[in-house]
Amino acid sequence: MRSLAGKRAPIQAGRVKIVIAEDHLMFREVLRKVCVRDLHHAVVGEAADGPAAVELVARTAPDLLLLDLHLPKLDGFGVMEAVRQSAPKVRILVLSSHCDDYTVFRVEQAHVQGFVDKNTNTVTTLKAAIAAVGQGKAYFSTTFQRLKAARLSDAHSFDKLLTERERAVLVLIGEPLSDREIAVRLGISNETVEKHRFNLLGKLSLKSTAELARYARERGFTLSARRDDKGALLP
Repeated sequence: MRSLAGKRAPIQAGRVKIVIAEDHLMFREVLRKVCVRDLHHAVVGEAADGPAAVELVARTAPDLLLLDLHLPKLDGFGVMEAVRQSAPKVRILVLSSHCDDYTVFRVEQAHVQGFVDKNTNTVTTLKAAIAAVGQGKAYFSTTFQRLKAARLSDAHSFDKLLTERERAVLVLIGEPLSDREIAVRLGISNETVEKHRFNLLGKLSLKSTAELARYARERGFTLSARRDDKGALLP
């Protein structure tokens, strides 16, 4: 972690105090330039992993957290959970290279203020998102909104068909783990895992474990394989 607090001139009235949580140095530099040079905000600290981000937010009390979802040690969903408990007024703009059904669903459940897709959005979009969320508005990328709308209109989408525990099992099938490994991870019996697998096949109209694993990968379930859909650590 690198904190910039105390190394800059006093923050001017109206400037947004920002913490950047991103593990790639190059992208942190881009974010810093956009925030400071282009938008004239104040970056009060930078973190390269999840625990450092949580500590930095608690220490610097920023207005806005720019948060990569896939951080080392503690992922973005874990950071959101911790920040919501320690600093509930901090606005969060998620930045991710993954914009898929399950990621969109979990970001929605986290009630953040914005989402930018690193793969399809430009620096111009990034500026607009930071400016909007910094002003207390919401900003969600076109891709995010399209996936959300498609899921909401789909009567057979996973969030309508599957229970929370079934989603947790599907995550681990996609990792992939065996029934025994899933049972240990979730603290349930092998027979219960088999029952969940059978229910998943029926509800999703799939025919095999291989198809379940492919479904999980294609929709982003495997990106958060050690967390449930509320961001809590699985056993």
